[in-house]
Amino acid sequence: MLSVKRKSAQRSEVAPDERVKVSLKTLVDLARFAAGFPPSGSRIRAFQGGSYISRFKGRGMEFDETRLYQPGDDLRTIDWKVTARTGKPHTKIFREERERPVFVSVDNRSAMHFATRSVFKSVQAAKLAALLAWTAEYHGDRIGGQIFSDRDCRELKPQNGKRAVLHFLHALTDRSVQGPPGEYPFEQVLARLVKHARPGSRVYLISDFRGLSEAAETHLSRIAEHCDVVLFFVFDALEQSLPATGRYRFTDGERDVVMDSADAQRLAEYRRRFAERLQRLQMLARREKFQLVLCGTADDPVQLLKHLMRGQ
Repeated sequence: MLSVKRKSAQRSEVAPDERVKVSLKTLVDLARFAAGFPPSGSRIRAFQGGSYISRFKGRGMEFDETRLYQPGDDLRTIDWKVTARTGKPHTKIFREERERPVFVSVDNRSAMHFATRSVFKSVQAAKLAALLAWTAEYHGDRIGGQIFSDRDCRELKPQNGKRAVLHFLHALTDRSVQGPPGEYPFEQVLARLVKHARPGSRVYLISDFRGLSEAAETHLSRIAEHCDVVLFFVFDALEQSLPATGRYRFTDGERDVVMDSADAQRLAEYRRRFAERLQRLQMLARREKFQLVLCGTADDPVQLLKHLMRGQ
């Protein structure tokens, strides 16, 4: 049974609760952990989601020089302009890109503003995004991203340096800075990501993956054709398991919701939906060879990433 009571509006002079809304200072302070993580191009062993090792997509190389063709050279690398000009076959030589684009997509939809343990899912997502951004900057990669809610979606072009990271973190914490207004179902967000994630990028998607449809999976598969994809599945303990029998009060600051856990049918349906979403993600990760990382709202994001990257 669910009952709802509406609270009277009240103004509060108290500083924002960091469990509910993360501050820019907190995200900036996470920079000190960047040196402890390997570069974004390193292979990460998935934790709790199975050992799904992503393969590097795209050339990830940039032109260096042209030399005379040698037996065994790939015919696709022949420089036809130089060959025509000199009358002798020449091959293009490429070197590995030093600056790899890192694109972090962060879910800030209404369902992410919830938790029964530690911090809101949205706060956990922001901390993970900040750690990934600082790590990319520390290792000389370009950092960009996508921040989406139910009604707006904004992309930030990958750029170098601390200024780019601070620009990204500011967008994470300042919701007055928004993208084009509209309705953004999950598959539409991923359709935009297909267009903005440059081939050869490492793409991190941090979400609770509500609304993961066949269309959304298709867009993720398209991204995986040219990018290295890592999925962070953020969830709360209540979504995973049933609470003990009793009455529980939830609030969003304006309304109170009282849930009676004796309603076994309703709670069983709630848990079933979570289990199906997780299973769908695991099957997608196996099929596309994504890395799938499970992150609870009570997990320490720093320790989680350290555990993922241990032994590399």
